[in-house]
Amino acid sequence: MHVPVFIDIGLDEQAEELRAYFKGLGAEISEEKSSQGLEDDLHKIIGVCDTCFKDATDAEVEGVLNGILSMLALVEGDKKEGLILSFCEKLSQATNNQVGLVCLKVLWALFMSLEENNPLRFQVYYYLVGVAGKTQQLTTVYKDIPSTKSMFVSNPPSNEQMQKLYRRLHELLLSNGKSEEAGRVMIELLGTYTTENASQAREEAQRCIIASLADPNTFLLDHLLQLKPVKFLEGELIHDLLTIFVSQKLEAYTRFYESHKEFVNGLGLKHPDNIRKMKLLTFMQMAENRSEITFQEVQQSLQLNEEEVEEFLIDVIKTRLVRAKISQGEGVVYVSSTMHRTFGLGDWQQLHTLLSAWKENLNTVKEQLAHVASTQVELMHKKI
Repeated sequence: MHVPVFIDIGLDEQAEELRAYFKGLGAEISEEKSSQGLEDDLHKIIGVCDTCFKDATDAEVEGVLNGILSMLALVEGDKKEGLILSFCEKLSQATNNQVGLVCLKVLWALFMSLEENNPLRFQVYYYLVGVAGKTQQLTTVYKDIPSTKSMFVSNPPSNEQMQKLYRRLHELLLSNGKSEEAGRVMIELLGTYTTENASQAREEAQRCIIASLADPNTFLLDHLLQLKPVKFLEGELIHDLLTIFVSQKLEAYTRFYESHKEFVNGLGLKHPDNIRKMKLLTFMQMAENRSEITFQEVQQSLQLNEEEVEEFLIDVIKTRLVRAKISQGEGVVYVSSTMHRTFGLGDWQQLHTLLSAWKENLNTVKEQLAHVASTQVELMHKKI
């Protein structure tokens, strides 16, 4: 560990001052030095360090916690790991937001003090994320999944450790109002499971599906079907519902809801919101291979009243899922492009063909430009 020593005295003297300080605050700790050594003394100090969270000023709390941190930096031996984790556990229990911010600073200093190949670094980061989430400061310690993984390249965590972190991040991102990033974390979590252990993520797969269906800004869902824990749900109503949102039309959802109202409502999904999303998805599917769609077709396919058609089309264009122009006079919507609801093997093959043709065309243009350039050079030489 590389942290500054905040109290320029020996470890025994630091421990003595801290014991007296916490004793003065009413903590159950002896002022006498432990007969079992400094590690035991520090263990007892850490055990009561949260006493100062109640009445001390933020500056006092920070000074005391930094004092303990400086002692941890100087302690050697097998008990050091346990002391650090106990310290992290205490800091994570801060309930006051201001004290939580102080604990966040101290935890960050502890995290940065550990060598990159130290396995404790990941465990400290786990506590750091928890405190940052509780104090609404998650963005200070978490940017995205690739950035987080890059911090542990020297000593990668186990699959189980990453699953634990993803669960914590998902929960905190949701509570911090970042549902989109929470969804990405959940998908990353489900991607850590194999066919053999997919059943262990059954509840998480269900939560992922429900959150994706409920999110008003999430429309492309086919990637969820490839996740092992989601595949494990095949044959169940939740999987059937997801399949409808992935590739089927409004009528299919309407039939499903009529047969399973209690199930859909029991998931916490709102039927009017589901209807809105399915109408948008149905129109996307209609527009995939069409350049013109009449208002009448839209009205019939999406079960709209005549006066609702134009407002619906405006809503579609706002989502940016479809690029189109509305001709009210003609009663037609002109489609220039649309996102595909699903992207299967055939779509990849078509994309490969298009890119290959584009590459060949570029090569042809390049050769033609080179020919034109060489011709111009020859003409210039002849004039000279």
